[in-house]
Amino acid sequence: MPLTEQTRAAAREIIARYPEGRSRSALLPMLHLVQSEQGAVTAEGVEFCAEELGITHAEVSAVATFYTMYKRRPVGDWLVSVCTNLSCLLRGGEEVYERLSKNLGVGHDQTTEDGTITLEHAECLAACDYAPVMTVNYEFYDQVNPDSAEEIVEALRRGERPAPTRGGPLCTFGESSFQLAGFEDPRPEGVAGQGVGTPSLAGVLLAEAAGWKAEDGVAGAPPLTPLPSNAPPSAASAPAAPASSSPASSSAAAPASPAPAPGTPGVPQTKVN
Repeated sequence: MPLTEQTRAAAREIIARYPEGRSRSALLPMLHLVQSEQGAVTAEGVEFCAEELGITHAEVSAVATFYTMYKRRPVGDWLVSVCTNLSCLLRGGEEVYERLSKNLGVGHDQTTEDGTITLEHAECLAACDYAPVMTVNYEFYDQVNPDSAEEIVEALRRGERPAPTRGGPLCTFGESSFQLAGFEDPRPEGVAGQGVGTPSLAGVLLAEAAGWKAEDGVAGAPPLTPLPSNAPPSAASAPAAPASSSPASSSAAAPASPAPAPGTPGVPQTKVN
């Protein structure tokens, strides 16, 4: 499907953000832009980015295949990512993934037959304090279990947009990709939503209740690492070199013996074919 004129105009706007001669720096948002329209970074999208930025197809593909947020196969409206890394794994993340995989009839990086939901394992979603965690189009659903995760996905299949635990209201994969390209969410309610939660503030609240301050340290804890001085050491304060415990030699050290010449008796020779 050809890219629309609206997308081409948005690409020119992205490129204009960068100084002349530095347009290749626009590649990351450009990839999000083409993905917002086509649901993946397609061959056409790679060609478009290469032509607009004056770089090779290989350079574009190298970036597109390095970052997992760029998809090479079409993604549904809802990208459901379930963390199965250590913290979430220990708290039931694998069970959440298995339940969703069974009910949706898809495995990792696969999309349901109706094209609405794509499921994937996620190595880490940077929310270990809320484990187990899953995201829908990168919006967080914290401390889920198989039942609550299933309820969220079923709501998506009914055409609903269940509110994330934190962050702004849910948007489709295409809409989120457009925002990642550097464009504002056009919805008036786009900036609304729950902010940071209690688990993220646990350390701060504990320190506040105990009256701890960073500069004081904590009783029994190792002392704070001192900051190094930026001033260069003076010659007067430089430590003297330690005296040698061995007797002084009256002569200079003997030079190293030269390497034996090829063919010297008793020296193994390397045979070169």
